[in-house]
Amino acid sequence: MTTVDGFGPVLNARIPGSKSLTNRAVLIAAGAPGTSRVRAPLVSDDTIAFRNALTECGTRVEGSPLDEFWEVTGTGRGPVGPARLWCADAGTAARFLPPYVATGRGTFLVNGSPQLCSRPQRPLLEALRRLGADVETSAGKGLPLRVRADGLAGGEITVDSSLSSQYLSGLLMAAPLMEQGLVVRAEALVSSPYVDMTVTLMRHFGARVDERPDGGLRVEPGGYTATDVVIEPDASTASYVFAAAAVTGRTVTVPGLAAESPQGDLRFVEVLEKAGAKVAATATATSVTGTGRLRGGFAVHMGDISDTFMTLAAITPLADAPITIHGIGHARLKESDRIAAVTQNLRACGIETHQGDDWITVHPGEPRPARIACHRDHRIAMAFSVLGLARPGTITLDDPQCVAKTFPDFHAEMRRLFPAYEHPHAVGETTEEER
Repeated sequence: MTTVDGFGPVLNARIPGSKSLTNRAVLIAAGAPGTSRVRAPLVSDDTIAFRNALTECGTRVEGSPLDEFWEVTGTGRGPVGPARLWCADAGTAARFLPPYVATGRGTFLVNGSPQLCSRPQRPLLEALRRLGADVETSAGKGLPLRVRADGLAGGEITVDSSLSSQYLSGLLMAAPLMEQGLVVRAEALVSSPYVDMTVTLMRHFGARVDERPDGGLRVEPGGYTATDVVIEPDASTASYVFAAAAVTGRTVTVPGLAAESPQGDLRFVEVLEKAGAKVAATATATSVTGTGRLRGGFAVHMGDISDTFMTLAAITPLADAPITIHGIGHARLKESDRIAAVTQNLRACGIETHQGDDWITVHPGEPRPARIACHRDHRIAMAFSVLGLARPGTITLDDPQCVAKTFPDFHAEMRRLFPAYEHPHAVGETTEEER
C-alpha cells in the first residue's frame, strides 16, 4: 500500500477480468484452428455458462488448476450439432451463440433462465433469417430458439442496434466463418464502444475487418488464427470501487486497467471527475481519489456506458445538487428495467427521483434505511452497496449473492478495501463472520 500526498493510503483493488472480453475471446478462439490461451479470464456465473455452452458445441475448453488461463481448442469452422445450449442468465451467450452456431451444421437448441428468455432477440433473429439461417422460436421473440444450421453464405445486411450492440457484435464475430464474409451496417447503434472492443479482439485473432466510408464494416471470410490474449480487469465492475473512493475520500487503484483500454466503461472515471473526484490513468493502471465533496448540478449522457449509470445514480444522493443521466433507454431491457429499478430503490431510501423513457434525475438527500430490491440484477446490488458503504446501516439487499453473475467475491473485496463496509445481507441471512 502506498500513499498520495494529502489523500492517505492508495488501495489496490482486485477486480476480476472483463466479462465482455472473456466471452468474446473464448468464442473467437472456438472459431480458430488450434489452441489459444485466454489468460486471466473472468470466472463467474455468466462466463461459466458461456464456456459450458461452447463445450456442448464441441469446443474443448480446459482451465489451469487455479483458472489463471483457459486453453481453447478450436476447429476453424462452425460447430456441428446436435447440441443443447444453456445460457443461464448470460445475455452475451444469448446474442453471440445463435450467429456462431448458424455457421455450423446440425440442430442447436438455445435456452436460458426465465429472466433471459424475457430479453429481446428480434433484431438479431431477423438479421439471421435475412442471411438464410433457419431459426425458430416458440414465442416468436427470443429464447428458447432452435437453429437448424447448414452454414451461412454471408452477404450484406443492416441490423437494428437500438436495443443492444450485442446483436451486431454477435454477427461480426461469426462473419469470418461465413463463406463470403459479411458487410454489416448498424441502425441506431447504442453502446458503440462494445462494438469497437469486438473489432479489436477479432483483429487480434487475425480477422480482416475494414471500416467502409458509409460507416459499415466489411469482414472478409477466412476465419481466425489461434493466439493468446490477456483479459484485463472489468471496467464496469471497477466502477463500484472507483465510486467508493469518490464518496469515502480515499484513493483506489485498479492495476492492469490502462488508459488505452478497449473497454468503453472506463470513461466512467471521467464522470466521477466531473463530480469532483481526482483521476489518474496511465499505461498500467487507473486511480480515483475522493476529495471529500461530491459535486452535482450537471447532466450527463451515458448511453455508451450505460452499465455504469446505476453506480452514479446510487451515489448522487450524496452530491450537493441534482444529477440527470440521459441516453439510457436501452437499459430498461437489461437484466431488469434498470431505470425503474433504480428509481424504485432510491425512492425507498427517501430520495427524490424522477424518470423518463431514457433518463433519470436524482436529487441530493439523506438516505433512510431501506431494503433494496435487486431484481436478480448484479449491477443493482453492487451500485447500492456503494451507497451503503457511505451511509452504514442504511442498505440491505434482498439478494446479495446475485453479484456472482460477474463478481462472486464482491462483498469480500469491498470489506478488504473498506473495513467499514457492512455486508448488506438479506433479512434472515448470516454472513461468514457471523458463522
